[in-house]
Amino acid sequence: MVKGLIGRKMNMSQRFDSHGRAVPITKVLIEPNFVLQIKTSEKDGYKALQLGTGNRKDMNKPTMGHVKKANISSAPKVLREVDFDGDLKLGQEIKVGDVFSKGSLVDVTGLSKGKGFTGVVKRYGFAGGPRTHGQSDRERAPGSIGATTTPGRVFKGKKMARQVGMERIKVQALDVVTVDKDENILEINGSLPGPTGSILLIEKSKKRKKKYHDPEIPEAPALGKKEETIEKQPEGETVKTE
Repeated sequence: MVKGLIGRKMNMSQRFDSHGRAVPITKVLIEPNFVLQIKTSEKDGYKALQLGTGNRKDMNKPTMGHVKKANISSAPKVLREVDFDGDLKLGQEIKVGDVFSKGSLVDVTGLSKGKGFTGVVKRYGFAGGPRTHGQSDRERAPGSIGATTTPGRVFKGKKMARQVGMERIKVQALDVVTVDKDENILEINGSLPGPTGSILLIEKSKKRKKKYHDPEIPEAPALGKKEETIEKQPEGETVKTE
């Protein structure tokens, strides 16, 4: 059994649970995933499954060899490796219903949105310097970054301005809300890394669901009806009144 698939991020939306609460979801389109290579511990040193999806115009020789062995009509554009169990064949198509089900937990990996070159105020939340005392143009500056002769250098890891975003992000233990086998769409609870249309790797999570009590919503009171009460008599007999 394959433990992950390649998907493409779509738009966000919302669903309502059994208690009427809005749940944010992200739709992921699972395009046809084909098995290109099966790696084993004896030959490659580790066990993994190479999946491919999409169409690629140009194809190098290593990819061409994988495509010929798998007997696939076109070269895939995106390649990823996932864990697997059982017996699989080269060129086999893996569908969304074969891997995921409603209520299971998944880990999603992708590239975050690129923010460009940013300063320390936006990146780390620096307060900046005052506008007074002759430094009206130093409001968003980082200030001093080191001492003088001792140590005579800038310490490694100093918080400074740089490009932000476009980093590999992995979000763990997200709930699968719905699985649409006809449209090959996976609805996952919460937000996912990357912009719309970006490539995501959805894998089965190794984490387990936490045991918690779902809050119960009290029943709506019935209007216009009087509640029945029971009054105790001194002799020990009970009389039902309205």
